[in-house]
Amino acid sequence: MRLTAFSRLLRILHIFARYRLDQILLALPLPWLARLALQLGPWRLRPAPRDLSRGARLRKACEDLGPVFIKFGQILSTRRDLLPEDIALELARLQDKVPPFPGPRARARIEEQLGQRIEDVFAEFSDQPLASASVAQVHAARLKDGSEVVVKVVRPGIGETIDQDIQWLFLAARLLERISADGRRLRPVEVVEDYEKTIFDELDLHREAANASQLRRNFEGSELLYIPRIHWDWCRHKVLVMERIDGIPVTDLAALADQRTDMQKLAERGVEIFFTQVFRDSFFHADMHPGNIFISRKHPWEPQYIAIDFGIVGSLTPEDQSYLARNLMAFFKRDYRRVAQLHIDSGWVPADTRVNEFEAAIRSVCEPIFERPLKDISFGQLLLRLFQTARRFNMEVQPQLVLLQKTLLNIEGLGRQLYPDLDLWNTAQPYLERWMRERMLPQHQLKTWQQHLERVPALIDTTNQALGKLARAPEQPRAQQRSRWPLHLAGIALLVFGASALGGADPALWLDAAPAQWGLIALGSWLILRRG
Repeated sequence: MRLTAFSRLLRILHIFARYRLDQILLALPLPWLARLALQLGPWRLRPAPRDLSRGARLRKACEDLGPVFIKFGQILSTRRDLLPEDIALELARLQDKVPPFPGPRARARIEEQLGQRIEDVFAEFSDQPLASASVAQVHAARLKDGSEVVVKVVRPGIGETIDQDIQWLFLAARLLERISADGRRLRPVEVVEDYEKTIFDELDLHREAANASQLRRNFEGSELLYIPRIHWDWCRHKVLVMERIDGIPVTDLAALADQRTDMQKLAERGVEIFFTQVFRDSFFHADMHPGNIFISRKHPWEPQYIAIDFGIVGSLTPEDQSYLARNLMAFFKRDYRRVAQLHIDSGWVPADTRVNEFEAAIRSVCEPIFERPLKDISFGQLLLRLFQTARRFNMEVQPQLVLLQKTLLNIEGLGRQLYPDLDLWNTAQPYLERWMRERMLPQHQLKTWQQHLERVPALIDTTNQALGKLARAPEQPRAQQRSRWPLHLAGIALLVFGASALGGADPALWLDAAPAQWGLIALGSWLILRRG
């Protein structure tokens, strides 16, 4: 193991020297000792590739280093709040295509996972893969009942390779944090930790199958999006069997034109799918790049998307959903004070942030953007610039928000490729306004009441535990006072619980609070103030 790890390190250093990545590091404000080490290293003997920019050199290095670094570069490209624009754009071009492993090895892996021979499960199985990526590859097959399927199988030995490479990535990240102030700002250890979780999640195909089933259930019978059926009987942690789909790749504009696809409706439906997943379901496909999207050949005048590859999904809490919707509405009304206050109330920036300063910073970012026609405004770029501004105010960028921004950039870029005049805001605004209205309907309020009531038993248990501790205290107050303590404590607990759900310090949010929250506040106040 140690020998293979050392061999891997030599390979990494060789690629580092070939593409003169030391020049990229020297652009950072490094301590003199680190700069000296980089300037005296053996890589100085190699000339830098003159026909490649620094971003292209980094991209080529990732491609040469193989699957783990390709996937890492792809994920790193989504952190545009951290990276220079030229490097982020180059890393986004990384193609997750690597040479396939032999068909017999795929057969052996599948049989090992299923505990049966290929011939006992499939009527047909193709040794030639349909596609090959960093973590897994896909083969066409047909089940005994005649169902056409694809079989996704994880690469043999990929777990050990990932583990080795991640250890070297952690080592480089910690070193960068120690020697460079800019390095610390990039939070490299945090980035590697996020990557480690993401890629090991992708190794578990049971998790991907569960994600696909959830998305399929969310869009059951929908004209917008079709999710292939999972054949659970033949799914394992390293093998996934899924319905084979027949669609046109979303990037094949000629084929879409040939079948007379309504391109405007196709682009607008892509936006609607995104907002439906984020706000209705709070569960969204977070890897919707063009390679994972197809268009149904049926009803081109009412085009339907088909999605595949569900290894990465995102979700938002109800609080994040609400604040995100309010932020977007406030942005396009140019109510920057509201945007700043929402960020503070949500906890996305520290509570002691000066609202006026934060508002001014947001205005300086947004005003140049809004000078353009709405159809030319990039939602994704708007979020990106916001994150970059908020980071100056110590904003902790939430992983789910990074996934959201990445997905929005993909959907937006794809939509404008299909229909260049797509007005994202015009498409999204009615949906957002309808969603916010529906939250005030009696049905939603009843659901909110039920959720609050479900928390009451836990609240009572907490109160009882506090009372038990008081009862065991050495000094007891007078009997009359003691008899009122349980009610007072329960009242305080209800008051705090209700007030915490009001929406923070912004009085405008109080008007939107559910009756359940006001009811808890009223009951808690009565228990505290009652006499006898």
